[in-house]
Amino acid sequence: MSEHATGTPHQHEMMTLTIDDREVTVPHGTSVFDAARILGITIPVLCHQQNQTPVGACRICLCDVGERALQAACVFKAEPGMVVHTNTEPIKAVRKTLYELMLTDHPSPCLRQQQSGDCELETQAAAAGMLPPDVRFKKRAVPVMSEDDTSPAIHVDYAACILCDRCIRGCSEIRHNNVIARQGKGYFTTIAFDANEPMGNSSCVTCGECMVSCPTGALTNKKVLGQNLLQQLIEENGPKVEAFSVETEDLLALPIFKGVSGTFLELNAGAVVRRNYSAGEIIVREGDNGSTAFYILEGTVDVFLGSPRAHVTTSSEPEGFFSKMRSALMPIKTNKRDEERPENPTHIRIDAPVDLPYDNPIAQLGQGDLFGEMTCMSFYPRSATVRAKTDCVMLEMLRNVLDVMQKNKTFRSQLEANYRGRALGTHLRSVPIFSTISEDFIDVLRDRVELVRYAPGQVICTEGDPADSFYLVRIGFVRVSQMRNDEEMVLAYLPRGGYFGEMGLLRDVPRTATCTALDHVEVVKIYAPDFADMLTRFPEVRIQIENVARQRDRENLFNLKRSNERANNEPLHSFLAQGLMDAQSLLILDLEKCTRCDQCVKACAEAHDGVTRLLRDGVRFDKYLVATSCRQCRDPLCMVGCPVGSIRRRNSLEVIIEDWCVGCGLCAKNCPYGNITVHEFDRDGKDAGDHGKVRKATSCDLCHDLEEPSCVYACPHDAAHRVNPTEFFSNLLGQDIHTGVPIGINSALSSTVEVKR
Repeated sequence: MSEHATGTPHQHEMMTLTIDDREVTVPHGTSVFDAARILGITIPVLCHQQNQTPVGACRICLCDVGERALQAACVFKAEPGMVVHTNTEPIKAVRKTLYELMLTDHPSPCLRQQQSGDCELETQAAAAGMLPPDVRFKKRAVPVMSEDDTSPAIHVDYAACILCDRCIRGCSEIRHNNVIARQGKGYFTTIAFDANEPMGNSSCVTCGECMVSCPTGALTNKKVLGQNLLQQLIEENGPKVEAFSVETEDLLALPIFKGVSGTFLELNAGAVVRRNYSAGEIIVREGDNGSTAFYILEGTVDVFLGSPRAHVTTSSEPEGFFSKMRSALMPIKTNKRDEERPENPTHIRIDAPVDLPYDNPIAQLGQGDLFGEMTCMSFYPRSATVRAKTDCVMLEMLRNVLDVMQKNKTFRSQLEANYRGRALGTHLRSVPIFSTISEDFIDVLRDRVELVRYAPGQVICTEGDPADSFYLVRIGFVRVSQMRNDEEMVLAYLPRGGYFGEMGLLRDVPRTATCTALDHVEVVKIYAPDFADMLTRFPEVRIQIENVARQRDRENLFNLKRSNERANNEPLHSFLAQGLMDAQSLLILDLEKCTRCDQCVKACAEAHDGVTRLLRDGVRFDKYLVATSCRQCRDPLCMVGCPVGSIRRRNSLEVIIEDWCVGCGLCAKNCPYGNITVHEFDRDGKDAGDHGKVRKATSCDLCHDLEEPSCVYACPHDAAHRVNPTEFFSNLLGQDIHTGVPIGINSALSSTVEVKR
């Protein structure tokens, strides 16, 4: 008889039932699952944990309670005199079917099974004697993505999710964060973070409860991918390295870790180490690769650039048939490039809460400062050398811990207070157009600006939206783009110190471009009323911003014209994928004339001190080979990620490398065409430190000091030419893009060759 027929008994009243031929006495309200557990009888289940409310989602715990249908033991209440069977052959058959259905969409082995062998679904299915069907390797057809790797600490594999809801209940019932929920219907149901945001972009505080709760590889801790910092340091530096593991209790005792989940820190034991440095010891060196950030607990450090501020230049020396050009480092005093620099730099921007003065690139950091954020979060090379000024104690951490710390309110508020109090004024004044802002107005802004973080790929503002704020990039790189003729056109990459949002505010119009975080980005957001107040108080700032806005207008019109030219030359679209139409200047070789003598390559090497900037290899179109040399791209990927912002455009749009280049080589790696190289130079007897050489990036300079590029001049068969790609390849197809008049190939070649005379 159901308990509802006679009224609900008091919970302290006892009742007796039989489970698998064994009697047990339990309080009223006890579930069949809990009653069986008291007897030591294990009923398989995937969706239920003892510290969570049962929901009966997986149905694996089905048992026979004497009714017409099998019932889920985790949610079905025991009744007096009930006879329960938990492991009969019909029940086993049903469970096997359920396992098979789940495994059909489950990637086997999932990440959890690969790393620790404890995927509950695969373990239980194996115990049930199931063999994995071939179809189980299919991925769940999720509506947005199959995997989400945006969180530095937690990997999400939607295909491994069985919708047991354990992560949802762990997040809401245990941690009370309320970040995870279901979204979608039917077969397309998945878990979601906030309003279906990527996990790294959501309000998740990375407490780790969802990982602990998840029975499969749907939510896994990235520690299993081998992130053990202490072990890495010992392997790289030997057992004498001054690095020590830190216990979870010790970390939680530090004020900056207040509120951080102990569960997360336990799961990531070894991702934070304590480092001791003696005065004068180098902590990190500019240009080196890294993956960690440092938080100073005690002591003071010097932050500086050890590489001399000098351009890589070439000078012409007559030598036989060709002019011999020698590569050398030229100090800024003798190679100012004044005609190309629109504004004199006052600071060099680095990966730290301070910028380095250009004339004397050195600064200090002390207790409570964090440095290396960009290196840690985006794996960019180190932007500066850091040396202990006094004996120092600091924490070195991997990106999963740094991400959690940056979301922690205590730690975040401390970093923001440091930035507002010490760095905001320097940061604003390091941007030349804001150099005249008074200290009084900066004091006004300190408490009114907002520091906002964005994950890679997250949109900061969208073209067409209302303009309500001005943005200054503090960390990372922002991509600025517009939609033209149904294609996205990249206008610029803005590094630390770059700014955007002024166009809409100046003209009271909607946003003119979409700005997207290219990596982990933090911006200083100045709202429209404060921005308007700044322009009113400082007319010279308004004048400079309006000048920049007009310049950007001209660039946008030029790009729009280029976009329209592309749209009017449809046959070229198949060639766009090769990247040639994004170039401004190309070296092409006529293969019908070329005899593969390699004189162009030899001439380039001879002209640049033995280091060639040209390879006789590349993509082909018709009878032409586009050789590997700098294309002066309109969308220069080489500029993305430079840790000190030393690669930029001339006024002529030619890409050049500034004198404070630290030789990290990232621009060379980013160039999709292999057109940038890293050149080593002697220090002329000066203190070379540990490395002994100065490294600087170099690219094709079109042989500025010669009448024409050496590669073109050296070709004995008139096969090498410098051309404008938009005109040349359009004309090659038989139509002048400006007049629409058909022309011949020879005319196209002669009219578009760009030879410096």
